[in-house]
Amino acid sequence: MIIRTGTKRIMYGIWGVALCALAVLAQSSSPANRPTLATPPPPAEPTWKSKQISEWKEEDAKQFIADSPWVKTFTPTLGAASGSQSSGRPRVGMGGIGIGGIGIGMPGMGGRRMGGGYPQGGGYPQGGYPGGDSSNDLPRVTLRWESAMPIRTAELIAHDNNSPVIDDKHYAIAVYGVSGRYLIGEEKKLESELKKEATLRRDGKKDIKPSSVRVIDKPEGPVVVYEFSTSNEITKDDHRVEFNAKMGRLELDQSFFLDDMVWAGKREL
Repeated sequence: MIIRTGTKRIMYGIWGVALCALAVLAQSSSPANRPTLATPPPPAEPTWKSKQISEWKEEDAKQFIADSPWVKTFTPTLGAASGSQSSGRPRVGMGGIGIGGIGIGMPGMGGRRMGGGYPQGGGYPQGGYPGGDSSNDLPRVTLRWESAMPIRTAELIAHDNNSPVIDDKHYAIAVYGVSGRYLIGEEKKLESELKKEATLRRDGKKDIKPSSVRVIDKPEGPVVVYEFSTSNEITKDDHRVEFNAKMGRLELDQSFFLDDMVWAGKREL
């Protein structure tokens, strides 16, 4: 009897220890007691957001034209070439003709240089034609809503010499970063083709076609400016505008959210 009672006490003791261990284990594995990874702090707000535009320094302005509601940077998609841009004919200009990887200088020639010759002629980059592109070799391009007052002001403060001249009768969207290899053809014919292939789309309203397109040579590469007449007014009822364009095989498709494009309480387009 003494042996049996002792055995029971030993068994009860073992069970008690086991139950305590299970309770501790359950408590430590509960979500409230699990170790957590430190949450990284949120990214710092751009400095331009906390200042009046009159207080901006050059760095504030550069931040604004690099990343703000008026700016989109992205990689286009690759489609089939269309129109005259599929012909592969060079553009000719003061800088010469680019044939393959060879640059031939021909002073006195009018018009524009072959697209691949930017900025100093010499044929297509890597000596290839646009048909050889792949989705792994696409440029990063930037769209700027160029006619907006904050963009124009930021470009002045940042000493951005690439920015085009814009009048106040157009909404203007400029495309930066497109290699000349996608801009093939004689100047006027090329600009006409680009004009046909571009649209501003609004929800529930008629699409807006550009009144003009300009391809402007700059030291850092061509800038393509799409101008849309303000007679086709973008109103307060419009909340999103989608820009669609095609350049050779590049297809550009980006949305601007107009309710975010507000400065000092006023929508700026």
